Amino acid sequence: MTTIVMTLFLRTNMHHGKVNDGIVFMGALFFALVAHMFNGFSELAMATIKLPVFFKQRDYLFFPAWAYAIPTWILKIPISCVEVSITVFLGYYVIGFDPDVGRLFKQYLLLLLVNQMAAAMFRFIAALGRTMVVANTLASFALFVMLVLSGFVLSHHDVKKWWIWGYWVSPLQYAMSAIAVNEFLGQKWQRVLQGSNNILGIDVLKSRGMFTEAKWYWIGVGALLGYVVLFNILFTFALSYLKPLGKSQQILSEDALMGVSGAGKTTLMDVLAGRKTGGYIEGDISISGYPKKQETFARISGYCEQNDIHSPNVTVYESLVYSAWLRLPSDVESETRKMFIEQVMELVELNTLRDALVGLPGVNGLSTEQRKRLTIAVELVANPSIIFMDEPTSGLDARAAAIVMRTVRNTVDTGRTVVCTIHQPSIDIFEAFDELFLMKRGGEEIYVGPLGHQSCDLIQYFEGIEHVSKIKPGYNPATWMLEVTSQAQEDILGVSFAEVYKNSDLYQRNQSVIRDISRAPAGSKDLYFPTQYSQSSVTQCTACLWKQHLSYWRNPQYTVVRFFFSLVVALMFGTIFWQLGGKTSRTQDLFNAMGSMYAAVLFMGISYASSVQPVVAVERTVFYRERAAGMYSALPYAFGQVVVELPYVLVQSLAYGVIVYAMIGFQWDTKKFCWYLYFMYFTLLYFTYYGMLAVGLTPSYNIASIVSSFFYGVWNLFSGFVISQPTMPVWWRWYSWVCPVSWTLYGLVASQFGDLTEPLQDTGEPINVFLKNFFGFRHDFLGVVAIVTAAFAIFFAVAFGLSIKVLNFQKR
Repeated sequence: MTTIVMTLFLRTNMHHGKVNDGIVFMGALFFALVAHMFNGFSELAMATIKLPVFFKQRDYLFFPAWAYAIPTWILKIPISCVEVSITVFLGYYVIGFDPDVGRLFKQYLLLLLVNQMAAAMFRFIAALGRTMVVANTLASFALFVMLVLSGFVLSHHDVKKWWIWGYWVSPLQYAMSAIAVNEFLGQKWQRVLQGSNNILGIDVLKSRGMFTEAKWYWIGVGALLGYVVLFNILFTFALSYLKPLGKSQQILSEDALMGVSGAGKTTLMDVLAGRKTGGYIEGDISISGYPKKQETFARISGYCEQNDIHSPNVTVYESLVYSAWLRLPSDVESETRKMFIEQVMELVELNTLRDALVGLPGVNGLSTEQRKRLTIAVELVANPSIIFMDEPTSGLDARAAAIVMRTVRNTVDTGRTVVCTIHQPSIDIFEAFDELFLMKRGGEEIYVGPLGHQSCDLIQYFEGIEHVSKIKPGYNPATWMLEVTSQAQEDILGVSFAEVYKNSDLYQRNQSVIRDISRAPAGSKDLYFPTQYSQSSVTQCTACLWKQHLSYWRNPQYTVVRFFFSLVVALMFGTIFWQLGGKTSRTQDLFNAMGSMYAAVLFMGISYASSVQPVVAVERTVFYRERAAGMYSALPYAFGQVVVELPYVLVQSLAYGVIVYAMIGFQWDTKKFCWYLYFMYFTLLYFTYYGMLAVGLTPSYNIASIVSSFFYGVWNLFSGFVISQPTMPVWWRWYSWVCPVSWTLYGLVASQFGDLTEPLQDTGEPINVFLKNFFGFRHDFLGVVAIVTAAFAIFFAVAFGLSIKVLNFQKR
């Protein structure tokens, strides 16, 4: 980012001869402040993700909140020093700021305090919001108010009296005043222009309504230091007294795959089920004598993951309907499908939870044991022949584990094969299995065979090995088995249980069985499905859109909060820029009107992009499971995620546009009003789709947030407001044509003012000529701008679909 700024504001193109030159330098200073504010934005995601662990440790009295808050603050200081050093020491002289080394270090101190203030503020907002969606919305409010009332977007003299308090409490106003005074009272700005009684630097400051006294630098430093301390204190209080949002509600054969940690139980199951995505797989897998084809095997098998991954905002019944809709054959009638779902719900004892929302683990919705049963039910409604279960009793108490294993046994009794990995089960759970596959570290087999009544076959086998201790009466056979086969016991006895097994009669019998079942029966045919998926692409799209509709409708933290954000921002914009849109007599009037558009586009857009990212990140995890189960291809999923946003963004942009357009006082012309709504709708849409794309291209929400912050900064820089396109160096003008925000501002400004021919009082130029010369905006180019703006939304939507289809960040 520093390299881009250095080459965009390169000193060979930066001059000190007139007021407009100073405005370009002021744009560079403003962007430096904004860049460090956005650097602090990444603190929001990191702080929010750490909160659940902190709340648990706080409630267990590990430490007080201040003991967590102070180190968090201190550890950020050296990072801030490095970030600001890169910005200031690399860019200061390259851009051509005042060469006084004292002013260099004063700028460094100021930006360091801004960086620290931003980080502290976003940490406090994270502790206040406690969830990503709420915290993102609150952070967008804070950013919006501070930047609009910074003194750059809207001149101090044009701030309405009912918002003047916001100007005086905005930390960025003090930062902007201080950094501007530090620069424009320097030696390079001491010349006096003809017809002026002030030095050029003061004329520049006055042209933007800035303070001109040198004392404002130290006022700004003191204010920022105070805000750093204040936000850290508020962060500590929030950690001390706020509680986490939501609590969990407390409420054929069966084969066990066992072994010590690291034996390879889950790895073996992932390989057999076709879910392994990393490493190298050697050897052959056959089904009834035919080579295994994963697309076909996915249609006849189920896989219950240990983490119980489900969409949080649908009910238990809807989860089953969705799974059955996409996984049962297309010739199964709707009524038959519903009857089968009812049978499955009764089988896994979910009838009482029929209308319960699934929720997020550890936050709300179903308890861990209930989620386990839902996971089993989601696979059962696909009517599989074999079900793999990865540690279905993990994290459950004895009672909950017994309920889950009863569900597993009910599944077995329907004639299906169930394969479970399991870790140190109780006697009741262990002896519920028919067969045991026991492994040692490294994946070698120790025992593969029947358990027998009360584990008699297993006990007989190991007690038959010389020097192995006998099991005590009433002792858990599972515990005894793991103890006597441990690595320590092998060293003491001087025996390898893997070798003992390979030399046993049991091993020979198993090999004989394997040879028999590896040959296809005479007259049999390999299982074949004419299509890869059970349902057509149209049905897949319909089902995915149906689920996304339910998820969005029941997610008020996302939909309602975003709508509320749009309304509040509209009212705030309306009151801050009250009736300024109709004033076009001075260049500053045009800057104020454009400032309202710039702030709206940037911060509404960033809010939309940031708030959609955690939603998409959660659903992408569910998508990985559902795609691996053969429910649908990637594009129908992306279709549902993209299309469901259209009506929500439409309603929100209409509500925002009508309020703002009326309150700011833009010209009441039907064509101009429709253009305003058009550009706002597609702008919010492409920001939303960009947020989705950032998640699709990165392995985690945290990385997506950090990457997005960089692009927000670049789009801000090339938007045409910080520095206009004609003022940019030739080698950077091309990027303004690929920057979506610059097209939006082009459309909004040109549609409102590009056809006005009245002369400006301070320059004498007609308004349309000024816009063409200063910004490069032409009214006759409006149609192209409209097409390109819509094209950005389409591009990001398609790119999101392709990223979901091509990239897989799930590692198993």
